[in-house]
Amino acid sequence: MMVQKDGPRRNASSVEQSRGQKVRSALQSNVLRDINECEDQKRNGCSDKADCENTEGSYTCNRRKSRLKIAIIVICTSFGVLFLLFITWWLYKVIKKRNKIKLKKKFFKRNGGLLLQQQLSSNENNVQKAKLFNSKELENATDRFNENRILGKGGQATVYKGMLIDGRIVAIKKCNTVDEGNLEQFINEIIILSQINHRNVVKLLGCCLETEVPLLVYEFISNGTLFQYLHEKNEDFPLLTWDMRLRIATEIARALLYLHSATSLPFYHRDIKSSNILLDDKYRAKVADFGTSRSVAIDQTHVTTLVYGTFGYLDPEYFQTSQFTEKSDVYSFGVVLVELLTGEKPVSLTRSQEGRNLSTYFVLSLKENRLFDILDTQVSKVGNKYEVMAIANLAKRCLHLNGKKRPTMTEIMMELGGVQKVSPIQPNFEELEYVRNEEMEPRNEIPISKSSCLESSTASSSDVLPLLSIKSI
Repeated sequence: MMVQKDGPRRNASSVEQSRGQKVRSALQSNVLRDINECEDQKRNGCSDKADCENTEGSYTCNRRKSRLKIAIIVICTSFGVLFLLFITWWLYKVIKKRNKIKLKKKFFKRNGGLLLQQQLSSNENNVQKAKLFNSKELENATDRFNENRILGKGGQATVYKGMLIDGRIVAIKKCNTVDEGNLEQFINEIIILSQINHRNVVKLLGCCLETEVPLLVYEFISNGTLFQYLHEKNEDFPLLTWDMRLRIATEIARALLYLHSATSLPFYHRDIKSSNILLDDKYRAKVADFGTSRSVAIDQTHVTTLVYGTFGYLDPEYFQTSQFTEKSDVYSFGVVLVELLTGEKPVSLTRSQEGRNLSTYFVLSLKENRLFDILDTQVSKVGNKYEVMAIANLAKRCLHLNGKKRPTMTEIMMELGGVQKVSPIQPNFEELEYVRNEEMEPRNEIPISKSSCLESSTASSSDVLPLLSIKSI
């Protein structure tokens, strides 16, 4: 009986356990299959102004943000970012400008600007005759020193063509290097050069000292150099007649006489050559490029410097003694006279070994009575041989090895003035005074040195193009 009673009880317990498992399975199944009440608005109690957000087993109602508020937030955030960017940009520009001003002041001081200001403000100097340009003005004038504006390049400087605000065309010389040891000399000569006002000297209008290297501003001469007219045979540079050559020689001599004796302090050019003689639109000569010039005291007869100069024009006496005198300029002028007579370059490898130097070649030709064999075609066409012979004799005297026997620029001016007067009788060519052959040994080994644009006392412009204009520009 006991066995029969235990059977039904075990069956009832099993049924109960089975039902419990089914219930649990159903509950788990309902949890896994979460109903998204937000899909059906009837299942959630969110209003139209709220957004329904489904959660596990439930949902939440979030108050909906208006579009206006969103727009305001976006706009304010954008303005905030823009304002921060603007402040950053403004601070960058202010710092950059401040650093640029500091750098300009540094360059101005290093290039001798304070000394120049002091001298310009003194009563002894005329402020109106020298101008301090600012770097911005010259950058605009040259289109930020565009390569298309380059007129000439050399070892010391590059020359640009520019237009100032007032419409003036100028030549701007940008030095390549700076020599701080000769700043005082450089500034003194800027003062002197700015006060020179002669129709046959290129006018220095002013300078800019707030750049890394000094900028010198000159008047612009439009017609190129004498060297181009004598040695570059093309349509851009027509042939010079004898009368034009004689006038050009007189104008060069007049400019040198002015520099040697008419300025407040005597001035030695130290680099007279045909490439430093510019011709304006009326073919008037203007002496240019004072990169190696030196002013001297009135009672001073020479300056002692290291030997610098241009091959073919260098005074042999200066080469031997290192003492440059006014007669050294006379010697270089004599070489230019020979160029005007012969049309030959100061140095030529096409001539014989002993005649590669033009001055030697010219003197040897005179001694051998071959003057009219070496003359330029435009000169040999001249009817009055007296003028040609007189100029040749003057050139020979300028080329004398002994500087004391060379004429002064005053004497040269007087002789040039007398040449154009009618001569009574043409002198015999044999009457010309010659320089002995042994006095004029070839000088083909004279060194050419380079230097800073500011090295007034020991500078060289042997490889510097003057302030010229190239017609194709």
